[in-house]
Parts: sequence; C-alpha cells; structure tokens
Amino acid sequence: MTDNTQNTQNTQQQHSASRTAGPLVLVTGGTGKTGRRVAERLTARGREVRIGSRTAPVPFDWNDDSTWAPALEGVGAVYLSYYPDLAFPGAVETVGAFSRLAAKAGVERLVLLSGRGEEAARAAEDAVRSAGTGWTVVRCAWFNQNFDEDFFLDSVLAGELTLPTGDAAEPFVDADDIADVAVAALTGSGHDGQVYELTGPRLLSFADAAAELSAATGRTIRFTAVSVEEYRTVLSAAGLPGDFVDLFTLILDGRNAHLTDGVRRALGREPRDFAEFARAAAATGVWDA
Repeated sequence: MTDNTQNTQNTQQQHSASRTAGPLVLVTGGTGKTGRRVAERLTARGREVRIGSRTAPVPFDWNDDSTWAPALEGVGAVYLSYYPDLAFPGAVETVGAFSRLAAKAGVERLVLLSGRGEEAARAAEDAVRSAGTGWTVVRCAWFNQNFDEDFFLDSVLAGELTLPTGDAAEPFVDADDIADVAVAALTGSGHDGQVYELTGPRLLSFADAAAELSAATGRTIRFTAVSVEEYRTVLSAAGLPGDFVDLFTLILDGRNAHLTDGVRRALGREPRDFAEFARAAAATGVWDA
C-alpha cells in the first residue's frame, strides 16, 4: 500500500467520523437534572458537547448576554434549558433574544425544555419557533428526580413532604425519558416542528408519591398540605425563590391532570413509572436517613 493510498483512506475515514459525530451541541444547563443526562448521552454517541454553565471553559450565563455569542461559536444544535423556569419574569425575552442570536450564528436546531400548563412557557415556545431555525419543544410534567436530586430531597430525608398542593394529581415524568427525547430531537430526523408533551404512565397526587417513596425506602414518608403563605416561609428558609409558590398554584390546579403520549411518539416506547424510579433511587442510598 502506498503512502498516498494510506493518506487518502485516512482522510476518508476522518470525513466519515466527522459525519457520524455531527455538529457541536451546546447544552445549556449542562450540569442540571436534564442537561447533565443529555450531555452524557450525546458524548456516549460520539458527539462533541459544549456544556453551557457559568463555570465551563467557555462560560455561559443566561443573565449575561455577553457570554452567549462565544458559547454559540461553531455550534450546530442547542439544548435550551432555562433556569430557574420559563414562567419566571423576563424568561420569554431572554430565551427569545438568545434563540434569535443562535439562528444568526448558524445554529440549525433548537430543542427547548418547556413546562406543561404555563402560559409564559408557551410564550417562550413561540419565541423559539419564530427565531428562524429548526426547533423541537419538549414540554414536561414535574420530574421524578425532584425527589432525589434537589428541591424535595431534604423533605424526603426528613420524612415529610410539606407542600401547597392539596390533592392535586400530577403525571410525574422521569428525567431519563426527557433526556432520551431531547437527544433524539437533537440528533435524529423527523423531530423538527414537533411538540412532545411528556408525562409518566399514571397520575399521582403528592400523597400517592409519598406512599410510593415509603414503599421504596421502607420508611414512613408523610405528605402534609399547607397554605401558600406557609410554603412561602418554607422556601425562604431554604433560600429558594418565592416565585416557586406561584408556580405551584399555577400548574397544580388540575390543568395538567391528564396523561399524554409524548414519550411513545418520540421514542416508540412507554415512559418510566414513578415506582420504578423510586425503587432504583432508593437502592442508591440517597434517601437513607
């Protein structure tokens, strides 16, 4: 074999690898519940990933638009996860401005993590749709992982979920399902222009969730309903934004108490059940008192 033949084959292999790898993907919120999982799955597929966070080598900060253009340089697709939530004041304007900049930078696909039943989130979805690039919306129910990674973790450890939810039912969805759908939309065909509304396979009240957690942990996890003002005090003591109280009352009024087929449409399989999540999480020891 001649050197020229070897060089030609090497070049062809490099081009083939490049096509397989696909364009660079920016994962905003890349250290969060869904972003971390999206980044891990993309990396496992051989895709080049840029983590969008304030501490990343190329910093990204939703509150500092001077970081946006450097983070978008050379990027072909973006996973958009806005913190703290699309329903918060200013989120629509921020996400819209970022999406338009991404389109100008040559980004071909935006995949937006959105929330069910939130009018402000719908406005953010519209801003992404009108940005001038391909888009997919992944609209989600409450995450299973709110119970073991943050937010409700301390409450589960303490043995009591104290929330202003009453008997509202929610079709909790697993973050792994969300990540699988997002990665399919970022890397596959047939997802542009789709809105995937994701839920788990059944409705659960927070009292039901507490019962599932009790069964999984072998401990008693109680649910206690409190008023909005009482919960605002709880959030303040935990150093969390009081606006989360308004989000609770907004989306837990029954509007989301129905199941959807988003996971099945996007992935061709059924979503993960809350009980399966609870057993797997309990096995890690995360809820050991």
